[in-house]
Amino acid sequence: MERASFPKLDLLRTMMLSREGDRREGILMRQGKGWFQVPGMGHEALAAIAYHLRPDDYIFPTYRDRALMLARGMTTREIALDFMARAGSSSDGRNMPAHYSSRALNVFSVATPTGAQCLPAVGTAWGVKLAGDDRVVVCSIGDAATRQGEFYEAVCHAIQESLPIVFVVEDNQYGISTPTRNMLPMRLQVFDERWVVFVNGRRADEVYEKAGEAIRKARTGGGPTILWCEIDRLSSHTSADDHRVYRPADEIEAMFERDPIRLLAEQLIAEGALTQEQYEQMQADITREVDAIYQEVERVPLPDPAHVLDHLYGEPPAHYQPLPLEVESEPTTMVAAFNRTFHAAMETFDTIVVFGEDIEDPKGGVFGFTKGLSSKYPERVRNSPLAEATIVGTAVGLAAMGYRPVFEIQFIDFITPGFHQLVSQIATLRWRSKGEWKCPLVIYSPYGAYLPAGGMWHSQSNDGWWAHTPGIRVAIPSTPEDIAGLFWAAIQDDDPTLLLIPKHIFRVRMPVQAYRAIPFGKAAVRREGTDVTVVAWGNTLELAFQAAEQFAQQGVSLEIIDPRTLVPFDWETVEQSLAKTGRLVVIHEDNRTCGFGQAIIAEMTSIPERFNLLLSPPQLVARYDVHIPFCPELEYAVLPDLARVMRAIQTTLE
Repeated sequence: MERASFPKLDLLRTMMLSREGDRREGILMRQGKGWFQVPGMGHEALAAIAYHLRPDDYIFPTYRDRALMLARGMTTREIALDFMARAGSSSDGRNMPAHYSSRALNVFSVATPTGAQCLPAVGTAWGVKLAGDDRVVVCSIGDAATRQGEFYEAVCHAIQESLPIVFVVEDNQYGISTPTRNMLPMRLQVFDERWVVFVNGRRADEVYEKAGEAIRKARTGGGPTILWCEIDRLSSHTSADDHRVYRPADEIEAMFERDPIRLLAEQLIAEGALTQEQYEQMQADITREVDAIYQEVERVPLPDPAHVLDHLYGEPPAHYQPLPLEVESEPTTMVAAFNRTFHAAMETFDTIVVFGEDIEDPKGGVFGFTKGLSSKYPERVRNSPLAEATIVGTAVGLAAMGYRPVFEIQFIDFITPGFHQLVSQIATLRWRSKGEWKCPLVIYSPYGAYLPAGGMWHSQSNDGWWAHTPGIRVAIPSTPEDIAGLFWAAIQDDDPTLLLIPKHIFRVRMPVQAYRAIPFGKAAVRREGTDVTVVAWGNTLELAFQAAEQFAQQGVSLEIIDPRTLVPFDWETVEQSLAKTGRLVVIHEDNRTCGFGQAIIAEMTSIPERFNLLLSPPQLVARYDVHIPFCPELEYAVLPDLARVMRAIQTTLE
């Protein structure tokens, strides 16, 4: 239940505790006992928001919300552990100070990029609405960050869906050293003021009153509110900054006249709820308390470097649920197998939510992947706006609260607006929260070229991008059996997965032996051979098979390995094949420089035991380092083709 009255003395103590923690950290920085500090001085009155929240509500804070975190139930010791990057801190030293996180308190892990929390917060608010309960989400953001595009996408989606979320804009008039007054969306009249409530964020009682109204509105189905709180940043931006360089001395002096702690203390003294002597004693007690906590935390050991790789990925389930699909009597396509598996997944797992452009019936996706799903599950299958950051970012918030998002990016080329959420939130969440928060989801997308006239933005693969980012699993199926099995495994695993579907072959009919979950990291030997190992995936497998047929006529036997997943990669199967053949050719359609094929060759040549298996230098066949043209003749000129594959294989034999 919400607290019925406003305990101002309790709030004052929390605000003073926050300020003293900032003060103590500043001293430690000057003593060389800290690496970095993000103070929250001047933002303390926003702690009043916490008095309207229940334990099951969610907070997506920003890095100046120390007082709000204390009011939520976080302890000074927990914050001190984060500041000093000690063992047992919320991230075990992985994340920066003031990057709050607590699964127990429903405080979502802070990521440094400003505004990155907004779309995940909206995703969680959407999950609350799907669950049909009356929880609320509070999302804080600094005023300078309101110029981030993701903030606008988040507000738009919250209004469109009437979501139970309160955005708290902490307007301290500065983005590091840049005055924001003439840059803010409210000054530019961008927002409809029906959604905005202006708050004097220096006055705790006003924050309490206005926040209470906004939270009650959200809790009772009234939709979102933007609380625009004008406050002062009473300190430099961080310990790496000195605001005296760019702020006039009289401006700094005037700010302290509006110090929210001073204003609340004066109010309580005027009301007779506190004496000056009691206030001074409270300050002395808090100083001793905070000093003792930080002295104790100084003695806590640093995290063990042996565990720095922990929590990148979760453990797969011991057993996967059987995939309830009968094998077709005739060969089928990847598109058909994926759609059938999708229907089985929606029937089996009621936490799956599907979101993407044009995925609802009658269209059912531009390639038909989701045909029939929205007719059967209208609440869980929804068309998205044309906004990839919204698609990827809301998936984070849904996954964090227990749903299983399976979201479509119409072409993998178009994921770049959502790249920020993919690499800043999805990839890092489990690791940076030492496993407290996780992001089990599937983002699937058509991938690759070899379809004439796709051009630069309907033909990309970018394997190297995805595999380069720790924390994301990458699957590239090449058969109907594999797309069904990898998808079925991905939706039962606890990690984020990119499922990339090769366009050139996804309508090719192929026989299916069995439908079952396929664990990640298990390559398939598509053709056994003894002379040359060829590693290829996706669309390029077709070239590998064509080359195998031609070389077979010359008495040369190729072994073709399809990795199926790039992350995790099955190094052992490639090594075992090299032990037979001694020769390696890798084919991929991503461009050559920093493509995943180079990583495979590096792994096979940099480890002595593997290098010693080689009889000749490995060869890579890849797209040239150029973009994919629209003209089909030009497209095929830059992509791997049979002639180049044949030459590469011949080179290993000479």
